[in-house]
Amino acid sequence: MTRTPTVVFACVRNGGRSVAARVLTEHYAQGRVAALSAGTQPGERIHPEVAVALAALGLDTSREQPKLLTAETIRGADLAITLGCGEECPYVPGVTYRDWPVDDPAGQDDATVRRIVTELDTRVRALLAELVPGFDLAPSVLATS
Repeated sequence: MTRTPTVVFACVRNGGRSVAARVLTEHYAQGRVAALSAGTQPGERIHPEVAVALAALGLDTSREQPKLLTAETIRGADLAITLGCGEECPYVPGVTYRDWPVDDPAGQDDATVRRIVTELDTRVRALLAELVPGFDLAPSVLATS
């Protein structure tokens, strides 16, 4: 039996990019990768424009709640993906870090949010192909929208 890789998606408010990346990962991974999201300065709620964009793709964010990113959160992960939190993200030796320079969707118009979600979808799908070689990913949720 192989271990399930864990990925932490981190941004500042944990209301947009990191949530979208986590929700997309959970959707596609079907339990083969565990995904968490957190923020260095978590906001009070998920950005409504992100929730609307993901809902249009059939993805539910109703149970998402911004969480504080801690070293402990990262310590249990194999990979930490940073999305704009930069040096504020705690560093944990032994965890691989990658930065995804993706625009912040907070307060953006619908077209911009869709572009950001599309970029995250592409990145998440590539990440899953890397983490779970040979896994037959479902078609992109963007293909049906």
